[in-house]
Amino acid sequence: MSRIDAKFADLNAKGKKAFVTYVMAGDPTYEKGLEIVMGLPAAGVDIIELGIPFTDPMADGITIQLAGQRALAAGQNLEKTLQYAREFRKVDDTTPIVLMGYYNPIYSRGVDKFLVDAQEAGIDGLIVVDLPPEEDSELCIPAQAAGINFIRLATPTTDDKRLPKVLQNTSGFVYYVSVTGITGTAAAQADDVGPEVARIKSKTDLPIIVGFGIKTPQAAKDIAAIADGAVVGSAIVERIGAGDSVADVLAFVKSLADGTHAA
Repeated sequence: MSRIDAKFADLNAKGKKAFVTYVMAGDPTYEKGLEIVMGLPAAGVDIIELGIPFTDPMADGITIQLAGQRALAAGQNLEKTLQYAREFRKVDDTTPIVLMGYYNPIYSRGVDKFLVDAQEAGIDGLIVVDLPPEEDSELCIPAQAAGINFIRLATPTTDDKRLPKVLQNTSGFVYYVSVTGITGTAAAQADDVGPEVARIKSKTDLPIIVGFGIKTPQAAKDIAAIADGAVVGSAIVERIGAGDSVADVLAFVKSLADGTHAA
């Protein structure tokens, strides 16, 4: 059983929904970014999505674009992002870590080397937003063979014809993108998301986690109530970008966690 599977089994046994956070590795510096990541479990985070900074993102709004630019300017790269996981695993061997980003840095490193290094570092899953199911042989299938979950995005435009293809080699959980467009823009609406989550659930036994457009504890609670959990990214990254202290960032994260867990 993977760490992701074990986490959902534990949450289900407790009758709780999953709270997932996204932060950009190395934002605003290696040291401060790592301190935030290390503090996430104590703030109530169940699964950590760790962004790999990249020069040319396609799915990210301005908040996460700027986070990537800050991280790159501070010297962050894929190797240093894997080092985050290595440092984290010295003190926490249960909280799942999912790397989220784009294929180019992985391709440049070499898929085989990347998967060996990711497994050694304690990475549990991958979300690679620019690799569609038609390219599963590139990374998805090798990752699964290495024991690393490959988590796919479903969106409001994923119709019944496309959905089986999206679900085909997905593992860990399904990430449902609650709004069309980029991160950090429109707000997620539970009334719109609920029927879509139910539709996807009718086709898979995997947990459905909803992200994009969740910015407040109440919104996290509302979304978690109709899914298996909620993801918050831009709202947290925005506070990091504004220069909030680590303690203030983690206090905000805890408020979101409390909202999700109250669902």
